Amino acid sequence: MKGFCFVSVVVTLLVWPASGWAQTGCKPSDPSGYFEGTARSQQEGKLDVSLNLLCDKGRYVGQLTTPVGTYSVKDGYVEVGKLHLNLENGPDGLALEVTLDAGVLRGKFTAGADSGPIEMGHLGEAKSSVASEGVGLTKSQWHEDLMFLARELQKRHANAFHYISRERFETEVAELDRKLDHLNSDEIYVGRDHIVNLIGDAHTYLKVPEDDANFPIDIQRFGDEYRLTATASGNQNALGARVIKIQDTSIAWAHELLSRLTPPDETEVLRNLRITGFLTTGIFLHGMGVIPDRNVARYTLADDNGKEFTIDVHAVKPGDSSKLNWTYVFKERPLFRQKPGDDFWYTYLPDSRTVYCSFRAYKDLGKHSKGFST
Repeated sequence: MKGFCFVSVVVTLLVWPASGWAQTGCKPSDPSGYFEGTARSQQEGKLDVSLNLLCDKGRYVGQLTTPVGTYSVKDGYVEVGKLHLNLENGPDGLALEVTLDAGVLRGKFTAGADSGPIEMGHLGEAKSSVASEGVGLTKSQWHEDLMFLARELQKRHANAFHYISRERFETEVAELDRKLDHLNSDEIYVGRDHIVNLIGDAHTYLKVPEDDANFPIDIQRFGDEYRLTATASGNQNALGARVIKIQDTSIAWAHELLSRLTPPDETEVLRNLRITGFLTTGIFLHGMGVIPDRNVARYTLADDNGKEFTIDVHAVKPGDSSKLNWTYVFKERPLFRQKPGDDFWYTYLPDSRTVYCSFRAYKDLGKHSKGFST
């Protein structure tokens, strides 16, 4: 799944106290609540983010919502006043190290090859799990919700019609409102998401519910092809295979359908990144009519000899992602996926007589780069 360019796996090293035991868990007095703010990504610039964090029976649970997906809290702890959180979205990971001061969380995020500062203000108590968000709403309430979204979006956005015209926006809202009584909740979600994305910028998006029916496989794009690069569902034989279809929909048409849920005034790189994540998420595939059941998807794949085969993949329940054991198509991690916690590191590649340099932050650059010129 997967700015933040969350396309690589974070291997987070836990901090071990002198006793040798890893610190995990939380106390009622530890930081929690609902926070909103911004993160500054080296790859995508300034991004709006929110953190819903609860201390539930001695362990942290919650979600970090970003323009490219929702990351669930895997574990966390507080040490010397600093909050450490490990989060994940399928095989992709993210680490937060922040300090709470006067109601503001400040610190750093690390996500694969990306990292940067993050700052979020406390807005109130933690919200109840968003897994049930929208469930049980009547059709009348859905209509009210859509009108509220359309009204507040125009009011709160600095320039809502910098890309789309007001007339086109109102037409799209009216069209969804007309069809709403005949749609299921996933179709309603993607309908609203399409309208929000029409604003055009990546900072304006609709939060993805925690119960998004995430499938335990990872697909990445290589040129015009999509290939399966990781699995936690026992489909190791499919690793590296080319994706041909999802259910009865060709991968090319699925890409076209899902592109409607991306901001059209943003870069192709960002849009394709979002589409790649949607290809393994039931709420999007079901909402767009690609699969008939949000929790099950059939993928038709082809090996390098062109032989086609299918796999059926079942969605993971919210909170179960941390229990999965992932298998990757590569035997050795690519350089850009290595040392995710290091701000700066380099290595010499003798075969190509090249120095590979990974630069993620300026902090202590002089110390970390000592000897680089030699």
